[in-house]
Amino acid sequence: KIIMRNNQKHSFHLVDPSPWPMVSAFSALMLTFGGVLYMHGYSTGFFLLQFGFVMILFMMYCWWRDIIREATLEGQHTTSVQTGLKMGMILFIVSEVMFFVAFFWAFFHSSFNPSPAIGGVWPPAFIVTLDPWQIPLLNTIILLSSGASVTWAHHSIVLGSKDQAIQALLVTVGLAVIFTGLQAYEYVTAPFSISDSVYGASFYMATGFHGFHVFIGTCFLTVCLFRVYFNHFTREHHFGFEAAAWYWHFVDVVWLFLFITIYWWGS
Repeated sequence: KIIMRNNQKHSFHLVDPSPWPMVSAFSALMLTFGGVLYMHGYSTGFFLLQFGFVMILFMMYCWWRDIIREATLEGQHTTSVQTGLKMGMILFIVSEVMFFVAFFWAFFHSSFNPSPAIGGVWPPAFIVTLDPWQIPLLNTIILLSSGASVTWAHHSIVLGSKDQAIQALLVTVGLAVIFTGLQAYEYVTAPFSISDSVYGASFYMATGFHGFHVFIGTCFLTVCLFRVYFNHFTREHHFGFEAAAWYWHFVDVVWLFLFITIYWWGS
């Protein structure tokens, strides 16, 4: 579609000048510097770390608020803009795939070639592994169920059923919170830590970053829940939710690989 606004005769969105890219850059710089200074024992490091973190949260709220306003109130997200946003989200998920590939690569490298320092076997001789058929299996069922409920929410939005979409998103967010709670319980009761050889390091790095992605996805879906309630989505225009759903399905697939390789095969 071609829109004509301010003598604009094309379908693309030329964004207004915004302070948020600069704010985000300085916030990330303060967060990084603060973290490094804190780890080296400088007294001001923790303050910079906290200030940078709070500023990043503030920037995220303001920047995404502006994007939501452009999409819902200003009508700036035309078909061409939505196509670009979809391509950007796909590329982002591809980059996330490669991020997790690095952790799986490290795990398989260490498991196929176990070092003499860990007994020449995998799992290491002194590691008591987790039973994959207890909490990990339950978490797998929970996360796959949440993938089904988010698909239910998507179909409800497409069919114009607001009540069904809200119910489905409530179920999805509830399952996500239960998953995160069980993951935290597993960490607290695990018989090994991140410092217990390469097994502990690869286990906690892979499952920990996945848990962080679950938290981000839960926040993403919670925002979509409020947007559905406030009628921000239509049957034809709901890319904000589609992006959250794609991200959530990505989290599901990563967990399946984690369960099969690290929990089941790796134990």
